[in-house]
Amino acid sequence: MGIGIGIFLLVVGAILRWGVEIFVEGVNLDTIGYILMGAGVLALLLGLVMNTQRTNTTHREVVDRRTDADVRRRDVE
Repeated sequence: MGIGIGIFLLVVGAILRWGVEIFVEGVNLDTIGYILMGAGVLALLLGLVMNTQRTNTTHREVVDRRTDADVRRRDVE
């Protein structure tokens, strides 16, 4: 999810920075584009870090095996 949002923010920011020629009074679309691209890079990096941490986990399985001899010992005691 983080990787997709990062790519989306990068694309929207690039469109606002280089693709839009509209001038809105009081709003600088170039700056908003740069901010969105920075947020996209940050989201992309965080998404990649989270994915690498998720794949580096280890799982241990505890198996408790009991034989018939163990069961007989408990019955005798």
